[in-house]
Amino acid sequence: MKRRGFIKAAGLVAAGAALSSCTGRSITSGGPHIIKADGKLHLRFFPYELQLRHTFTVSSYSRKTTPDVQVEIEYEGIIGYGEASMPPYLGQTVESVTAFLQKVNLEQFGDPFMLEEILEYVDGLSEGDSAAKAAIDIALHDLVGKLLGAPWYRIWGLDPAKAPSSTFTIGIDTPEVVKEKTLEAAGRFNILKVKVGLPGDKEMIGAIREVTDLPLAVDANQGWKDRSEALDMIFWLKEHGVVMVEQPLPVAAVDDTAWLTERSPLPVFADESVQRLSDVKALEGVFSGINIKLMKCTGMREAWKMLTFARALGMKVMIGCMTETSCAVSAASQLSPAVDFADLDGNLLISNDRFTGVRVEDGRLVLPSDPGIGVTPA
Repeated sequence: MKRRGFIKAAGLVAAGAALSSCTGRSITSGGPHIIKADGKLHLRFFPYELQLRHTFTVSSYSRKTTPDVQVEIEYEGIIGYGEASMPPYLGQTVESVTAFLQKVNLEQFGDPFMLEEILEYVDGLSEGDSAAKAAIDIALHDLVGKLLGAPWYRIWGLDPAKAPSSTFTIGIDTPEVVKEKTLEAAGRFNILKVKVGLPGDKEMIGAIREVTDLPLAVDANQGWKDRSEALDMIFWLKEHGVVMVEQPLPVAAVDDTAWLTERSPLPVFADESVQRLSDVKALEGVFSGINIKLMKCTGMREAWKMLTFARALGMKVMIGCMTETSCAVSAASQLSPAVDFADLDGNLLISNDRFTGVRVEDGRLVLPSDPGIGVTPA
C-alpha cells in the first residue's frame, strides 16, 4: 500500500469512534442524509443569519445580525464543516458567496489530502471572494484532520497549553451600556478589547475603568485621522492599562502609520491594512504586527503561511475573527498557540451558534482535542 493510502486508511480507523456523531450527518434541513461512498468530494452549503446578543457598533457602522453561509464537504461519509461570515466591511454577501460556491467543482478531486492543489484551484476561480474561499478551506481542513484522526494544532506541531487568553470585545456605546457589557465579561476574561475611533473614546475607557482594571486592547478601525493626535491618545491609553492598539489610522495613511508605530509606547497591529499573504512584506516597519483573520485571508492554509512569514520578519501576530459560529472560530483557534494575541470571541457574541468547539475557561482558550477543527454540530 502506498504511504498516502496507508495514512488515509489509518486515519479513518483512528477517527472512526470520534466521528460517530458526525459521520453521515448533515446540518442541512430535510430528510435523512445519504452517505456517498464514491471516492469523490461533495460540497453542500446554505445561508444562515447570525443573531448578535447585543447591537455591535464600531467607528463606521452598527449591526444586530451578520450574514453567513454554512458549508459541508463530504468524503466517504465523513463530513468537514466550514463557514463564510460576511460583516459589512468585507463587501461580500450571501448572494456573492453562493454564486462563487456554485462554480466550485470539488468532485474532480478524488483525494482530499491534495490540499495545495485543491485550494489553488479554488483561489484561482476569482480575484476576491475571500470568505467563500475560507469556508471551503476550513471544511477541507476539518475533513483532512478527521481522516488523519488529529486536530490541526497537533498536525502543525503546536502545544495547546500555549493557547493565550482571548480578548472579549466591547463595542462603542453609551457609558451605561459599556459598563453593563464590561461587568458581564470581566469575570470570564483576562483581557478586553474596546472599539474606539470616535470623539468619545476617553469617556468609554473611563467608563470601563470604573468597573474593572483588566488589561485592555483597543481597535480604532481606522477611526483616528491625525497621527499626532493618535500618538497623544496612545500615550494616554497606556496610562490607563491598554496593552496594544489595532489599526489606528486609515489604510491609505502608510507613512503616518509608520511614523506613529516608531514612536508608539504600545505595539500597533494592522487589521484592515492586511488581508492576505501578499500584503505582509509591505507592512514591515509600518506596523508592529498583523491581525490574521480567516475570512480575509481565504482560510487556514494561508493564515499559517502569513503567521510563519510575519515571524520571519520579526513581527508580532494576532489571530482574530469576525462574528462567526464556533466552526470558524475553532478553526482559527488551531493557530492560537503560535500567536501573541488572540481575539476569538465571535462565537460568544451570537445567540444561535450551530456548533460546540473551542471554549474559554478562566479567560484562556481551551482547544478541543477532537480531530480536524474540533467542532461538533449542536
